[in-house]
Amino acid sequence: MPHFDLCLTWNWEYDADFVRLLETACQAHGLSLLQIRPDNLAASLVQLNSGATTFDALLDRASEVDERFLPVEAWAFTHDAYRINPRECSLWSEDKATMHLEFIAHGLYTPHTIILPPYAEKPKIPSPNLNPLGNPFVIKPARGGGGEGVVLEAASLEQALAARQRYPDEKYLLQARVNTQQLGSHPAWFRVMCGAGQVYPCWWDPNSHVYTPVTPAEEAEFGLGALREITHRIADISKLSIFSTEIAYTPASLFLVVDYVNDQIDLRLQSKAADGVPDAIVENIASGIARLAESHHK
Repeated sequence: MPHFDLCLTWNWEYDADFVRLLETACQAHGLSLLQIRPDNLAASLVQLNSGATTFDALLDRASEVDERFLPVEAWAFTHDAYRINPRECSLWSEDKATMHLEFIAHGLYTPHTIILPPYAEKPKIPSPNLNPLGNPFVIKPARGGGGEGVVLEAASLEQALAARQRYPDEKYLLQARVNTQQLGSHPAWFRVMCGAGQVYPCWWDPNSHVYTPVTPAEEAEFGLGALREITHRIADISKLSIFSTEIAYTPASLFLVVDYVNDQIDLRLQSKAADGVPDAIVENIASGIARLAESHHK
């Protein structure tokens, strides 16, 4: 009976370089890797359900966009396999409205925010006071990523009410725009990757989406150790092992968590795409995943 230490489900062609690095990391740790892709999904499910194939740990990078992969996650759950980023944690943490309240409860700073209920549940709502948000402000649905449904230059309540109807089942967040300090040659906007307990802070340009790793010297010079502390706290709150978050350092000298938890992070290599993640970080994340699988070997 074939038994694997780690199962990876994936269906995005641009994950190929990450998969290659994960294969190398697994080999370095003496681990076997089962890859389930669209082309072998049906056969793999037959093997799993018959008991002909088993695995100890799962990293699911497919079911979020293709529900045909959900039975693999279900098999892992019912067979007590270790799930990296369990589905229930991913679904809970992707709700920005929920995370906003959780972060405040845990002492993390966030932009000033007004949360509106879903239009489908409450079509008519009292007019909120938008003055504390400033003008313009940001409108974003509670779920979704990649900027989908986000209005960056909102200026009126009417825009917010219209946005609610675009995704009527979603809560909406109205948020103050965030200004940053200038630290050296960089605006103080960061995207921080968390990979299996390790934190990788990067300067990040919200317009070009280009990552530049924060050097140890910069971290010391500008007092950026808080980026690591905040990201570890987000990991504790979300119960996720692999994610990214966006943090801004404001003129008021506050670290604000701006984009809360990004699960299913884009792991394209920077050497292949200008807006990809620095290669060394992706390689370290792959090694961290292998270590997680090794630590949960049965």
